Amino acid sequence: MDITASTARYEAWLRQELGDEIVQPDLDRKHARMTADPFGFLRATYWRWAETILDCCPGLAKAETVLAVGDIHLENFGTWRDADGRLIWGINDYDEAAEMPWPLDLVRLATSAVLAGGKPRDLAEALLAGYAAGLAAPGPKVLDQQPGKLRDAVLANPGEPGESFWQGLEAKLKAAGGKPAARWVAALQAALPPEAKIIRLARRTAGTGSLGRPRWVALAEWRGGLVAREAKAMVASGWVLPPGRGHRAIRALEAATSAFRVPDPWYGVADHIAVRRLSPSNRKIEVAKDPQLLMAPAMLAAMGHELASLHRASVNRASRAAKPLPKELAALPASWLKRAAEAAAEMTRQDHKAWHLANSGRRKS
Repeated sequence: MDITASTARYEAWLRQELGDEIVQPDLDRKHARMTADPFGFLRATYWRWAETILDCCPGLAKAETVLAVGDIHLENFGTWRDADGRLIWGINDYDEAAEMPWPLDLVRLATSAVLAGGKPRDLAEALLAGYAAGLAAPGPKVLDQQPGKLRDAVLANPGEPGESFWQGLEAKLKAAGGKPAARWVAALQAALPPEAKIIRLARRTAGTGSLGRPRWVALAEWRGGLVAREAKAMVASGWVLPPGRGHRAIRALEAATSAFRVPDPWYGVADHIAVRRLSPSNRKIEVAKDPQLLMAPAMLAAMGHELASLHRASVNRASRAAKPLPKELAALPASWLKRAAEAAAEMTRQDHKAWHLANSGRRKS
């Protein structure tokens, strides 16, 4: 099936899931990002990756199955505050979490780095070093207490200061407008602090792979300042859509709260709605803004460590010894990740080229 037919089939399924709540202008934005460049295409088309990656890398199909991120890439990491106020860094999007062979998360992350301009050999070595360390000693990255380059790099790029963040959010919500259905208002209200007074409800456009799904934001006043919550529609992972891939339960919360993580206490998933806190502390580093930081060896090693921590938790939860993952990792050829990422990157470029040729004449938004 070519990329145009694959996209049409996926979006037909998405319309069945969302009904009249699908956001067509955001779907059009996704199509434009798919056209722009291979990295954006990869981010926008996880369902396509799920369809094709085992054809590209068939030797990985029999690896140990774990609860994996699925849609992992360079921009799927960020910061949040934990229940004790500590600043945490790690994976911050689990929309496509599902059970799959463990190497696929590493291949997709490495592929995103290749498409962003990284050197395949160097980035593969850094990711694998971090992954091996994470299997040996899984655990979260508490930036307030984390020595070394990761903390310095993230804290040296604090993003917008608080005042600018809130001014920018309020202006965007005012321009967006919209009127959410009662279930969205109820989900947002339940996630806000008691006695918080909602002053604005509006639609929000964000992300890439989730474009087309509704997002609503509540901006509220609470005890002398502003607080905000976002509610986003959740659907089954693209991984489980092909036949024989298991049930279509949403696994995002399970992954986000797994054993070796410090969860975001404001993140929750219920009734096909994910709710999270928006704040200056909840941020990510984007490729376009700082590619050198994201592809620095220390950062890639930290990403590999974070993936290993998630995978180890999955193996432990299933009451199996942790040995299968390091044993399988050691059995793979030395250059397996480099070769797999190069092959997957070329597969992605070919799909992007075909999509671009078929759609470059469309109006971009």
